[in-house]
Amino acid sequence: MVSSFLLFIVTLLLSCFIVHSGPLSLQPLTPNFTASNFKFIDTSGSFLSSPNGTFKAAITNTKPQERSYYFVIVHSESHAVVWSANRDMPVSDSGELRLSVDGLTLFDDSGDTVWSAKRSSTSSSVTSMQLLESGNLVLVDAFNKSVWESFDSPTDTIVVGQRLPVGKSLVSSVKEDELGKGDYELVVVENDAMLQWNEKTYWKLSMEPKAFTDAYTPVEYMMISSNGLFLLGANGTDRVIQVNLDELKDPDFRIAKLEENGHFSVKRFSNGNWMSEFDSPIDSCRVAFTCKKLGVCDEGRCSCPPGFRVSSEVNGSCAPVDRNLVMPVSCNASLNMNVTELGNRVSYLRLENGLDYFANDFIEPVKRGVNVSACQDLCSKNCSCLSVFHDQSSGSCYMIENFLGSILRGSDSGNGRGRLGYVKVISEPSSFDPNDNSSDKRSRLPVVALVLLPSSGLFLIIVMMAGIMWLMRRKRLMQISGKEIRRTDSSSSADLDSISILGLPVKFDHEEIRVATECFRNQIGTGGFGTVYKGTLSDGAVVAVKKMNALGAHGNREFCTEIAIIGRVHHVNLVSLKGFCAHRGERFLVYEYMNRGSLDRTLFGHGPALDWHTRYEIALGTARGLAYLHGGCEQKIIHCDVKPENILLHDNLQVKISDFGLSKLLNSEQSSWFTTMRGTRGYLAPEWLTSSAITEKSDVYSYGMVLLEIVRGKKNSSFQPPNDTTSQSESSEMNRLSPSSLASANQSIYFPLFALEMHEQKKYLELVDPRVLGSVKSEEVEKLVRVALCCLHEEPTLRPTMANVVGMLEGVFPLATPQVQSLNFLRFYGRRFTEASMIVGDQEVNVFELHQQNRNLSSTTSSSYNSFSYMSSQQVSGPR
Repeated sequence: MVSSFLLFIVTLLLSCFIVHSGPLSLQPLTPNFTASNFKFIDTSGSFLSSPNGTFKAAITNTKPQERSYYFVIVHSESHAVVWSANRDMPVSDSGELRLSVDGLTLFDDSGDTVWSAKRSSTSSSVTSMQLLESGNLVLVDAFNKSVWESFDSPTDTIVVGQRLPVGKSLVSSVKEDELGKGDYELVVVENDAMLQWNEKTYWKLSMEPKAFTDAYTPVEYMMISSNGLFLLGANGTDRVIQVNLDELKDPDFRIAKLEENGHFSVKRFSNGNWMSEFDSPIDSCRVAFTCKKLGVCDEGRCSCPPGFRVSSEVNGSCAPVDRNLVMPVSCNASLNMNVTELGNRVSYLRLENGLDYFANDFIEPVKRGVNVSACQDLCSKNCSCLSVFHDQSSGSCYMIENFLGSILRGSDSGNGRGRLGYVKVISEPSSFDPNDNSSDKRSRLPVVALVLLPSSGLFLIIVMMAGIMWLMRRKRLMQISGKEIRRTDSSSSADLDSISILGLPVKFDHEEIRVATECFRNQIGTGGFGTVYKGTLSDGAVVAVKKMNALGAHGNREFCTEIAIIGRVHHVNLVSLKGFCAHRGERFLVYEYMNRGSLDRTLFGHGPALDWHTRYEIALGTARGLAYLHGGCEQKIIHCDVKPENILLHDNLQVKISDFGLSKLLNSEQSSWFTTMRGTRGYLAPEWLTSSAITEKSDVYSYGMVLLEIVRGKKNSSFQPPNDTTSQSESSEMNRLSPSSLASANQSIYFPLFALEMHEQKKYLELVDPRVLGSVKSEEVEKLVRVALCCLHEEPTLRPTMANVVGMLEGVFPLATPQVQSLNFLRFYGRRFTEASMIVGDQEVNVFELHQQNRNLSSTTSSSYNSFSYMSSQQVSGPR
């Protein structure tokens, strides 16, 4: 009887709870509303839904087995948490959320406030809480005016339409499926967005190959939309930096999130699956703590540097192999005393060559022009200092304070191989054991040592005297030769030594350059500014050394421009500058080595033909590199000599542009004019021949010419004598390229005009290199040809930007239509080329060049012809 009564009571209580479990509301909630996970257990803690059910507000846990609950906003279909209130202070299932006229408050079991969102003293009373279809939770007053919004307090995620303004940040979670705050942060500043670890920068959005700078107005906020990730300024009208994404289609869902591993990602939820659209840094070794404390990251693999071991005592981070040495914790009283008290207990363990710290590229040195000893002394006197890096060439001292992260290895680890790292350690005091007689045993010298000691001492004295005499003789010789050196090198060296620019690369010794290149024996190329040699540095790195020539005042200016600008430019499609050398008036630039050589050798050579996919990737990589020069750098860089010889190929045909930085540098606010003509005939834009301003659109024209050569596999201006023997493929091509407007008796071809004619007839396959004709579709060729012709517009304003070219090649932007009216000048070029192609053989065809005398050209072909006159081919550009 008693048991039946107890069962009835329990059943009654349970039914009460079930009956009073709160329903999920689709309507705005009013003051005096309360919620807890226990109260809304039937809906898994969800108590408020957006009008269409896309988002839910809930008090829930992230793991079923956990008893920690959070007030969150969740995307209903994917269950992704897009906002959380009490990240570091979870409550139990009975923790209560209360809505009042003053705002929202979350209480724990004891009634203490865990989190709150209160209206300001000047705001009206709260009349309702609404969850909008955008995912924004808002508190509104009687006039439906927002009093508080969750969008204004982001956590680690933003959704489409949400703004992340300057001064706000995203903070990562500490672990996957845990909402507590981690150490990574995405910060929006006035000119960029940066990833930081413990306030140390390790990545910028502007560094990304897919990010393009379109304006230089101050950034106001970051936002993701249906077609991209943007940093916007001027009240949202200027796209300062943009990353183009595929158009978002209903009902797909997109978020941008700072992941717990330090990566910033944009991903889309479609058909029940998450798909990554953007993930950075591309190189995981760039993430500050990817290999924990002092771990060396090398192509995604982690290890400890020599002299260090993996230690379980420090959570798998690296610690000294010598257990008597301890790495100090920042300003820890037990291990950090003033330098007098520590005495000789402070020492430094040197890291091996080729290692650098992730933050060194983003910080200024604490002091310049000091030696290693002075740099270490600065660290010893600072209890926050954990490590130093010293640049041998500039004497710059970089101090690592408060937190020590991962180390980078390889050619991409910093701007200079001259930075050496030193880790601060403190030796623990060891007690003296009077029973240990090992030291006494070691102090006994053997009889043999007593016998050999006198003769050894005499030998050492003789060696020392010989060394002193040699040094004195060498000093006299240096003094004599120094007089001659100073005559030739004093002015230029003084100029170079006075340069103090952030990002200046390593300065090599001339002897190191001479040894690396085997006395300049292995020449691999020549260019407008010098000769290039292959070399191997002492650390085994293979490099390309450019010896600059024609160094008058003009050459020095170009040299200084290049080392100042290129040292700060980093992009996957741009050749990186490793260092430079100045010796007796000679100047050398040390680049990374590209083992496949330049594009012209591969494209125009007699080796295997490049397949169409490779040609497309080369075209896209080149476009990305130019887009970065035009919009991704601190200042706009115009290349002025875009041609296949300056497009280099590495392993797997990775594309990198060389010789940038030799041109004038344009400030972002001004449109500059060049006073001297630069570049290579056949690739120069028509505006070089007039008084028009030279802008980045001149590079766009040159790129269009290169793009046509990639399609055809030959130079745009080719000549085939009638008596030459040709291969079957060449003969086939000549049969195709034989319209009357293009071929003379000598079979001279001006390909850009033929491309225009075939575009007008929609016969794009007629333009393809016959060696790949069977493996490419007409629409694939059409894409490249249409982009190329758009780049060749005579009027610079009609040409697309390189960022738009990348968008068209990637399929993000629709293909533009070439304006035939602005391409009629190609008909005149083609006619003059045919007339002038009388010189044959290996020499370059000597053509008459064109000079535009009247900017206001008529729309008819005949009037276009009449608006040009002849100039010498030695003066300006023309078909090449």
